[in-house]
Amino acid sequence: MRWMVLMMVWVTATPLWAAALAAELADIQHRWAEIQYQLPEDEREKAFEKLASEAEQFVADYPNRAEPLIWQGIVLSTYAGARGGLGALGLVKDARKSLEAAIAIDDRALHGSAYTSLGSLYYQVPGWPLSFGDDKQAQQYLQKALAINPEGIDPNYFFGDFLLEQGEEARARIYLNKALNAQPRPGRGIADGGRRQEISDRLGKL
Repeated sequence: MRWMVLMMVWVTATPLWAAALAAELADIQHRWAEIQYQLPEDEREKAFEKLASEAEQFVADYPNRAEPLIWQGIVLSTYAGARGGLGALGLVKDARKSLEAAIAIDDRALHGSAYTSLGSLYYQVPGWPLSFGDDKQAQQYLQKALAINPEGIDPNYFFGDFLLEQGEEARARIYLNKALNAQPRPGRGIADGGRRQEISDRLGKL
């Protein structure tokens, strides 16, 4: 009888923690988008610093789950971008660690977002000796992200942006246009709107 009681507790408890994880994830995603796309630039660093602390707690609350680690990596990487300078290098290294840890747990979590974010880090950060930037590694990660989520706005945007950085304008246009026409993501209206503006800016360079 005891094992039946324990099983019933597990069955009823699992949706509760899953719902709590989803709610906290949605909150971090929403606040990240507000900071990234709606706050003035000079206010973003402090806002991302606070969100990074909350993302750290999110990871602690759900050990062995890939989703909190992915968003910790995203928050840290954008915090690094807002901070800038040499002080940002430690943040991007921490972001890489979080994203690699997420891949080790579940590389397909959140439609392969860890690969997308890692790829974007590898082509945007400086190379050796300052940091770990590597265009070849970036391309490998971005292509893995596209293999998992070929229609997604983010993997197509970042691969298009990477190709633009490489001077491959014709190929870049293909992926940027695909990103621009990607299906909206439920609950991610601010993020989608901001990303589409970034896509339009890149297309304007072509």
